[in-house]
Amino acid sequence: MKTSAGLIVFRERAGVLQVLLGHMGGPFWARKDEGAWSIPKGELQDGEQPLAAALREFEEELGHAPPQGALLELGEIRQKAGKVVVAFAVEGDFDPARLRPGTFEMQWPPRSGRIQAFPEVDRVAWCDLETAKRRIVPGQIALLDRLADRRAA
Repeated sequence: MKTSAGLIVFRERAGVLQVLLGHMGGPFWARKDEGAWSIPKGELQDGEQPLAAALREFEEELGHAPPQGALLELGEIRQKAGKVVVAFAVEGDFDPARLRPGTFEMQWPPRSGRIQAFPEVDRVAWCDLETAKRRIVPGQIALLDRLADRRAA
């Protein structure tokens, strides 16, 4: 079973909780919006702790170090395909114009024999929780609920 770790950056603007989401890069997601966004996350490397992986993946996917601050542990969820995601949250800010995404390679078009590079995340956006729940991969909605609950406590 693959395990990933991710980091939710959040902020409050005019009393509204906002989260930073990334739109998944690559040709499969290019024309999709709802269900095509995610928290910055990625698989743990051998022997890597989840927090270290979450911080590393944020930097790899967005091209900048994550904000410094007190971390909230959001626990783990299991996505539809069975992948386990361990998540953390930190209050901070990020200017979407500063996105410098990492890339991945895949054969595209399928069966063409051509390998192309695509951004891991093709854009990021701040979303209020209602919007975020429509945009995010359905399996990650529970993480947004946990963040809201911990912020309210």
